[in-house]
Amino acid sequence: MTVVLDGSSLTLADVVLVAREGAEVALAAEARTRMAETRRLVETTLDRGDEVYGLTTGLGARKKVRVPAEEAPAFNRALVDNHLVGQGPEAPEEIVRATMLRVANGFAKGTAGVRPELAERFVAALNAREHPRVHLLGSLGQSDLPPLADVAVGVLRDLELQAKEGLALLNNNSFSSAIAALGVVDAERLLDTLDVSGALDLEGFAANLTILHEAIGDVRPYPGIVATLERLRGLLEGSSLWEPGTARNLQDPLTFRCLPQIHGAARDALAFARVQLEIELNASQENPLVIPEEGRIVSVANFDVLPLASALDFLRIALAPVFTSACERAEKLLQGPLTGLPDGLAPRHGLAENSLGEYGVAAQALTAEARLLAQPVSYEVVSSTHAEGIEDRITMAPLAARRLREMVELGERLASIGLVIGAQAVDLRRPARLGAGTARAHALVRERVPFQDEGDRVARDLEPLRELVRSGTLG
Repeated sequence: MTVVLDGSSLTLADVVLVAREGAEVALAAEARTRMAETRRLVETTLDRGDEVYGLTTGLGARKKVRVPAEEAPAFNRALVDNHLVGQGPEAPEEIVRATMLRVANGFAKGTAGVRPELAERFVAALNAREHPRVHLLGSLGQSDLPPLADVAVGVLRDLELQAKEGLALLNNNSFSSAIAALGVVDAERLLDTLDVSGALDLEGFAANLTILHEAIGDVRPYPGIVATLERLRGLLEGSSLWEPGTARNLQDPLTFRCLPQIHGAARDALAFARVQLEIELNASQENPLVIPEEGRIVSVANFDVLPLASALDFLRIALAPVFTSACERAEKLLQGPLTGLPDGLAPRHGLAENSLGEYGVAAQALTAEARLLAQPVSYEVVSSTHAEGIEDRITMAPLAARRLREMVELGERLASIGLVIGAQAVDLRRPARLGAGTARAHALVRERVPFQDEGDRVARDLEPLRELVRSGTLG
């Protein structure tokens, strides 16, 4: 499959295809035409000697300094080189590829005013699987300047840059958008898996399934709640828990009872973040903005990606209760007085060994760390010292995206522990019938982690389960 860039139709699915599966990339013919048209306007403006930020002037505090046309190539190359201040570890290949794709799509939109050759270089590098070394740290989210300087140098190498092209390469948030795109896709897959794990918890606890009554969505029609109710009912279709008198309690603990509401809220937050992100993937993020219809280039602030950064903050906040409730359900399944099963989900009552009990500690550790990552980062960090006070706000979009990515990774490990505990509880409970989805999930877990019998060690390596979670097979 080939992903065709036209500046307006890039999707999250496209990003995954290119970043993770190595799909081919091509520029749409109309994108080349549009870039050539806007480039002509840039050159006309340059010939007229108009004062345009970053085209005929310096940047930031040096905006009052004129840049002669003959010095434009050297100025634009120096602009990129001077921003090679990234820090920390290298970004994973998939993030670099997603960043390169977003840069090329931004150029294809035509609002940056660069030559088509720049976009073609990015497309060629993607197709040749050439990936520059990009530092993960150093961007404030008011344009991802340091990582994009790394990308520009690695992709364009010795290509001579023309007027405005250095700024166009740097003055966007493709790096933040790339991390966010992959993080949102992974969060969606994780939430689907946690639906499955949650349904298995209901089976292991012998919970009351009145919590999934269709009327709940009718009287409280949040899309996320309605969708979660449908998923859980489907996963538990055919389960003996639906039979009268099977449930052990009239009302179960809230983390079981509120499963549709907790996951539903996260699903709505995910839907909002996806909408914001798909707008951002195809939006102009640069300054100044080339407007061919008016024949001019105007100063704007499209590099401020607060819509994306705040959506990512909202999403992490919504995911935190999902993780907390998953941890609490695991803890309760390990407690004999609450389940009627042996303590620690041991194979029989009265054993001195702790069986799966210590998984509860690991689950708490993962959950605590994940919750700390939910702290919002997009609200104002006051600073008026840089560039003579001109650059006086930041979005921290890269941090918002990185924290989502890290939070999802912790959630995958928490889900793996939850699946082990849920499967053990089901084996000890021995229900008459599991649901269609929970039976499948139980079988997939048991292919990777066996039932823990008396005297057995706990499974020390849950990576096979994490790989199952990441594959999306369970969801």
